Amino acid sequence: MSGFTLTYFPLRGRAEAIRLLLADQGASWTDDEVQIQDWAAGVRDLKKNAVFGQLPRFQDGDFELYQSCTILRYLARKYGLSGSSQQEIANIEMINDGVEDLRMKYYIFKFFDKEPDKETFLAELATQLGCFERILSKNSYGSKFLVGDKISYADYNLLDTLQCVLDFSPTCLSAYPLLSGYVEWLLKRPNIIEYLKTEGRKRRPIISKKI
Repeated sequence: MSGFTLTYFPLRGRAEAIRLLLADQGASWTDDEVQIQDWAAGVRDLKKNAVFGQLPRFQDGDFELYQSCTILRYLARKYGLSGSSQQEIANIEMINDGVEDLRMKYYIFKFFDKEPDKETFLAELATQLGCFERILSKNSYGSKFLVGDKISYADYNLLDTLQCVLDFSPTCLSAYPLLSGYVEWLLKRPNIIEYLKTEGRKRRPIISKKI
């Protein structure tokens, strides 16, 4: 047993890319689920003790981390998923920043815009998806990962983010054959197949407006 514990709400949210990485790498972990009303009420002093007043929290034995991308990078170093050269490391960091831009645009539109404009969002989404299509085209024309020959933490983050936007717009990747194929074959990785069958994954919604 690894001694990993991931504390988060009963949602996919900011913790799901971490779960995908852990599952795909064959790691064991405990999901410590916190009900949103308990978080707001200060139960267990979780919010008070969180470094930035946010979840997820990740524990590796006695070592504790917050901030989802920091957790991803920590695990990437542990499992060798950060890149094999300084150039690959930098490219993976750059692409992951782009994934975060896409994720935040989706969150803002879906949950925080008072008058969401679907047409504008889809037009902006197309621009961002085109960026990732071009990135894939430059790495053996989409037959490999985002960077190099090995999966990285940015791949897990992009996979989760693309699943979010596909849930909102199931046809959004129809004009992007490389991205469509990328999602399809990542979801066929054996450990990811098994993770997607778990009850925890099945019952967790993408996110909640109540956070």
